[in-house]
Amino acid sequence: MSDGRLNKSRLGRGTRLGGMAAGAAARQLGTRIANRRRTPDEAQDALGRQALEMADRIVKVLGGMKGAAMKVGQTLSVLDPGVVPGPYREEFQAKLAQLQTMAPSVSFKDMRKVVEQDLGEGLGAAFAEFDEEAIAAASIGQVFRARLHDGRAVAVKVQYPGIKDVVRADLKNLGLVLRVAARFAPGLDTKEIAQEITERVTEELDYELEASNHRALAREYRGHPFIVVPPVITELCRERVIVTEYVEGRRFVDIRGEPDAERSRWGEILFRFYVNGPYRHLLLNGDPHPGNSLFMADGRVAFIDFGFFKRQTREDVQDQLEILKACYADDAERLFELTVEQGIIAKHRRDLVGPLMEKYRAASWWFLEDRDVTLSVKDATKLMLEHGDMRRAGFGEMRLPANQIVTLRAFGLVFGILGQLRATNNWYRIGREVIFGEEPVTELGRIEAEHLEGGVVRAPRAARGRAAR
Repeated sequence: MSDGRLNKSRLGRGTRLGGMAAGAAARQLGTRIANRRRTPDEAQDALGRQALEMADRIVKVLGGMKGAAMKVGQTLSVLDPGVVPGPYREEFQAKLAQLQTMAPSVSFKDMRKVVEQDLGEGLGAAFAEFDEEAIAAASIGQVFRARLHDGRAVAVKVQYPGIKDVVRADLKNLGLVLRVAARFAPGLDTKEIAQEITERVTEELDYELEASNHRALAREYRGHPFIVVPPVITELCRERVIVTEYVEGRRFVDIRGEPDAERSRWGEILFRFYVNGPYRHLLLNGDPHPGNSLFMADGRVAFIDFGFFKRQTREDVQDQLEILKACYADDAERLFELTVEQGIIAKHRRDLVGPLMEKYRAASWWFLEDRDVTLSVKDATKLMLEHGDMRRAGFGEMRLPANQIVTLRAFGLVFGILGQLRATNNWYRIGREVIFGEEPVTELGRIEAEHLEGGVVRAPRAARGRAAR
């Protein structure tokens, strides 16, 4: 990447991925053999050091490749790697977190050509100023800061030149990428991940579609007291270019070390945004990860990047909410009725209802219990594994609808983000606002309710203590 060009060949990119996967397997085998002669503490230390070395390789290879390869790295970065010893997990995850915002070394000259070709005019005609240094990276593009002729500061997301060829190569090599994921999060349903990444990355190649998604959410959150979705500059958006108003904020990695109260408040805002999207606004962000949030000085959170997006029907949402209500009540009979109606299980397979209820509750326990819960990345990984188990052969004829698969996976990634924050809250009470229409019990909930009801919107209080209960 040092020459500013992306390696587009399947062979070239596959060789890098295959080398990384083979190297990981060989090192793990060698360490296991050597550990037979070591004390338990020495063995744990060896495994930890090996994991940190592998994290550096993952960042180097996947961060430079973009496309589907980087997507797997971003998913890994919010999960708890089951094979990494406890004392080393935080450092391992911190290394992988670099994948969320890494900017590549594609030359500005090449990126400028993409902008000018798509806009059909020179950079100076569209922008009064345009910084040549990228401020962030997406999986298939990078982001620059610029200024319009009317004085507005904007963020300009530009696709890498030739990225479509890169994506095609990555999708053909996806099995190699997932071999790496399977080694650090054993039990992940790699077939499911491959299907979803293929769909998501293909959709993300169309920035005009993403701009439409972005506009839909921006309309819903216009004037919101603590959530910001920056407006889209529609007249400057094209297939490979998206322009939005610029938002200043800290990155996720910068807030992870804040006191408990601040982290929990940020966590509640993240939870509300990702739950309200599908259930209140029928707009599901299918690819939440920490790099898509900016934490503003006034206590608000800005959300960006809506490439993988699902517009849900009210019927889809109602189906999901009814299942959640049955899980809240631990009502197996109601769950059986619903899953038969929705085609999840056949009428003659009543025997699947008990195991299915166990899986749903195992994946949702954190907002089914009326108490404060502090989330962890380990819990998030367990949820993702439960999600995979729900679709394995042991459930015979069970068939989860595609919209529920995407929703469950998205919530698993949200859980991973909240787990990295170690956020504490009564997620049960917050969730019931949307699921059952109950009155809010937190300060943020009351502020949001006033906004949704058209009342006077109060400015959000920056985090200075836990939300009132």
